[in-house]
Amino acid sequence: MTDLSKFDPNSVGNPNNNIFGLPFSEEDARLVIVPVPWEVTVSYRAGTARGPEHIFKASLQIDLFDPEYRDAWKQGYFMRDCDKKVLMKSDYLRREAELYINYISEGEDVNDNKFMCKTLKEVNAGALFLNNWVYEQTKDLLDAGKLVALLGGDHSTPLGFFKAIAEKHGDFGILQIDAHCDLRTAYEDFKYSHASIMYNALAEIPQLQKLVQIGIRDYCEEEFEYIQNNKDRVITFFDKDIREALYEGITWQTIVDRMIQDLPQKVYISFDIDGLDPKLCPNTGTPVQGGFETEQIFYLFKKLMQSGRQLIGFDLNEVGVSQDEWDENVGARCLFKLCNMLVTANPGVTQTEKADVLVQDQG
Repeated sequence: MTDLSKFDPNSVGNPNNNIFGLPFSEEDARLVIVPVPWEVTVSYRAGTARGPEHIFKASLQIDLFDPEYRDAWKQGYFMRDCDKKVLMKSDYLRREAELYINYISEGEDVNDNKFMCKTLKEVNAGALFLNNWVYEQTKDLLDAGKLVALLGGDHSTPLGFFKAIAEKHGDFGILQIDAHCDLRTAYEDFKYSHASIMYNALAEIPQLQKLVQIGIRDYCEEEFEYIQNNKDRVITFFDKDIREALYEGITWQTIVDRMIQDLPQKVYISFDIDGLDPKLCPNTGTPVQGGFETEQIFYLFKKLMQSGRQLIGFDLNEVGVSQDEWDENVGARCLFKLCNMLVTANPGVTQTEKADVLVQDQG
């Protein structure tokens, strides 16, 4: 049990401690964050594979006082070290994927080039490895009774976690905050592309009852038709429609209530940081003009909690790396809010209660 009697939550973050400067071990923490340093299929800008370690550093600047979820951190948050083997594999396959993307962008036929055929096979095999690795990491933690969060990396990273969540909780819904639908079929021939994460989730996870997407503003005709043909499982709130409603006097509260009403009892949040206004995430993989302020999203989270639904897990993805540490600063603050929500939505035994039980046992 972690002794918090000498820990000052009002002091500067201690770099010798874990995420947010908290002194918890993985064993004592209720919530474990699994970093996934992976960005093999990103189609525009790289850098998000280094997002987790930069968010960790930026997290030391976060004040632990959250008036909405006071003392939630006392239940314990712990972030695992980034797996260097996963990062090295991502770096290698990323270079291979870039060669492949450049080749097909020039209109060349892949079947005419044995090297490119081999490259495509390697990248797709790497994605299967990543999906299985994430599944095993998160399943083991869920089976051990931990709350689990995933920190990417690109948005392809959480598929294995979705599957572990489905096995643990049964039917659930995903609230996706994103500039993109991510409903493409094998984008650029990569089956598990970052642009195909939600398509694959809907195809491979029958327990996923409902996908509610918000902030979408960059999508193709194939994705639009998919949404129109799957209205029983996919509900999309396009950024343009949201803004026009606000311009015409509809309140954000009304819009948020509409977003939440279609979600089932158990909800998973998949937060692609590019769902925010690019001024908050200028170095994300694929920035798009438009998007939300953080307080709009935090209000949505607040109303989700007030609705009585259970938050069962989350991922935060596509946080870029910047020289002024702005992207990772915003990412760390979003991560802290999500962590506070997850432990609050799943009440457990606090450190103080553990201490009381220990004293009683000794007595």
